[in-house]
Amino acid sequence: MTKFIIRRLLQSIPTFFGVTIIAFLIMVAAPGDPVSLLSFNPTTRPEQRAILAAKLGVSDSVPIQYLRWLLGDDWMRWDSDGDDIADGSFLIALDTNGDGINEPPGDRYGILRGDFGRSFTYKQDPLTLIGQFLPATIELQMVVLTVSITIGIPIGVLAAIWRGGFFDNITRILAVIGNAVPDFWLAFLLIIFLAGPGLGLFPSGGRCAPIRGGCPPIYQRLSYLVLPASVLIVGAIAGWSRYMRAAMLETISSDYIRTARAKGLSNTNVWFKHGLRNALIPVATFLGPVLVGLIGSSVIIERIFSWPGYGRLTLTAVTAQDYPIVMASVVIGALLTILAYLISDVLYAVFDPRIRF
Repeated sequence: MTKFIIRRLLQSIPTFFGVTIIAFLIMVAAPGDPVSLLSFNPTTRPEQRAILAAKLGVSDSVPIQYLRWLLGDDWMRWDSDGDDIADGSFLIALDTNGDGINEPPGDRYGILRGDFGRSFTYKQDPLTLIGQFLPATIELQMVVLTVSITIGIPIGVLAAIWRGGFFDNITRILAVIGNAVPDFWLAFLLIIFLAGPGLGLFPSGGRCAPIRGGCPPIYQRLSYLVLPASVLIVGAIAGWSRYMRAAMLETISSDYIRTARAKGLSNTNVWFKHGLRNALIPVATFLGPVLVGLIGSSVIIERIFSWPGYGRLTLTAVTAQDYPIVMASVVIGALLTILAYLISDVLYAVFDPRIRF
């Protein structure tokens, strides 16, 4: 098992760097640039834009930007304060003290040493910002995960047991509808009919009423969770029920289940003691990646319901091309995904030792 884990860890290293390179290239190649978004005033002079680009570190070539983001800038010299003079087409470095050096080394240490830079728009450390917004997302997604598993797994088990019956057919139809309905469309419907001027049963957005000192405990603001959680729960229940149905059908079709029936065991023992226990093995290994996926699955919902979560922060950063926050989110997502799949592989190897070979 130790060699199995070490091999998986070694395989994750090139995966991590590959993810960072691809994400960085996509971000840089995206239309627009942070300088234009931060200096949208049409009267801004080209020299001022060049100085701002130098301060943000986006005026260098892409490889230099990537290395500075990855390894830091304390080992290199660059125009960190934008005091070069623009002549209209390029910057001329000022050698103010005659030593032939433009700028001293920077003070950033790179993501490999835990330094993600400074947000362009919020002027804060990206990890600090993510730490402020992440609890709201975790709160929402834990509700979604708990409810969807509690309802979805029993539905899938019963649908497999009563295969071809009315319950199986109706749940399959509802699962298809739940997966097909766009989350944003369902969210707007709930806002119109349940939070609109007519009924007004639930708040249309926010995490809690604006009060001094932050939000109260969750049990005092459950009404704010109902609508955003309901939208995500619909699709999650559909996914869990279909996945559990397929796992359960494969299990109860096995030889050992037929042997258990031949021995005269009751249906309850066959289905729930022998069948369900083994059908939950792939579900348990699937849970790790699902937990990671939940963090990024609520981006649109958080935006629609003004939920102050991690997804909303990331979407805002992408729109503003706030590179430090976007790349911090990519790195965190990549690490969590690699860790989740590693845990999934290890659990599967524990449950089924043949996987190790």
